[in-house]
Amino acid sequence: MADTTTWQIDPAHSSVEFAVKHMMFTTVRGRFKDVKGTIEVDESNPDNSRVNVELTANSIDTGSPDRDAHLRSADFLDVEKHPTLTFVSKRVEGAAKQEGDRFRVIGDLTIRGTTMEVTLDCVYEGTGKDPWGGTRAGSRASARIDRREWGLKWNQALETGGVLVANEVRIEVEVQAVKQVPVTA
Repeated sequence: MADTTTWQIDPAHSSVEFAVKHMMFTTVRGRFKDVKGTIEVDESNPDNSRVNVELTANSIDTGSPDRDAHLRSADFLDVEKHPTLTFVSKRVEGAAKQEGDRFRVIGDLTIRGTTMEVTLDCVYEGTGKDPWGGTRAGSRASARIDRREWGLKWNQALETGGVLVANEVRIEVEVQAVKQVPVTA
């Protein structure tokens, strides 16, 4: 990509969160605290832009140390064998030009060593100058996945019917990225 702008994801102002039904009637939310990545925007053909994100599996946080330990175990993320989760885009559809524009990012999500294609439904939130002279941009994204497709099959049947942990996981992402200034020699 000859005319490319690179944006670095700002982990202090970005979040990757998830929500799952517990016991069929309440929602448990969590997040990954360690997020890093880049967005490469092809200025002449925005649909050729790329996104690469890496999450540290051990940084999972649901607000419950016991639940977090279980999620880190071999029953779920197996962080000892699979220390990261990654998303690598394949393509962008409907590139955003102005605040509020919707677009889709299609890419490979890798969890626990299994890679599957996922579509993120995104909204461009805008761009602006920060107090330090840089340029920042924001977007939000969402997706729904079936955790079983990535080998996250642990569950427990309930006496009253149903299961302890739902299979559908809702993913919500808020990204703020900082435009990188090209280094000249």
